[in-house]
Amino acid sequence: MMDRNHKTADRYVESCRKDFWQEVFQFELRYLITHLAGCRDILSVGCGPAIIEGDLLKYGFRVTGLDVSREALKHAPDEIRTIAAPIEDAPVSMSSFDAVIYVVSLQFIEDYRKALEKTVVILRPGGRIVVMMLNPESDFFREKMDDPDSYVRQIRHRDLKELEKAISEYFDTTSEYVMGIRGEEIFESQDPLRAALYVVHGTKPPGSGKDEET
Repeated sequence: MMDRNHKTADRYVESCRKDFWQEVFQFELRYLITHLAGCRDILSVGCGPAIIEGDLLKYGFRVTGLDVSREALKHAPDEIRTIAAPIEDAPVSMSSFDAVIYVVSLQFIEDYRKALEKTVVILRPGGRIVVMMLNPESDFFREKMDDPDSYVRQIRHRDLKELEKAISEYFDTTSEYVMGIRGEEIFESQDPLRAALYVVHGTKPPGSGKDEET
């Protein structure tokens, strides 16, 4: 089992080196830099080999990467603190982070409500959450679902409005569609039928997450 997990992680890391995925990561990186302005301590949930997270370090952020796969985390940059655990069981103190990011990971977590509950607790007062989600209405999503080897086929939650509603129960939120993908072309798009990503931004309201206990 461990050997299979190791090979899976290796294949994923190798695919991430392709020019197409490097462009995707750079788009996501630029987006995150803009929306994390003013934050310092960042937790990335479901970071995998922490490619984007490694680039965030170059912009002055202090990043912790969390993933359930120890094999994937072995590929993370040495400068990143890593935690191998589900977010709901992560050994993280209350009010430890200025922002928590989910880069196409929340939809793959079985009990996303528990993940959100833990996110509120570990964020500092006024802390932010950025949730990037795959848009099931996009051509990109449908193409990946047709690929038997694509990680997208492991998705557990497709209803974006249901996910956004859950996030809004814990945070003050806004949302938008971003990043169109046509073939291997990446472009700006807020078209619900063309954008590959749907992003929900949230801010921790005063008094939530048991701030009074920290």
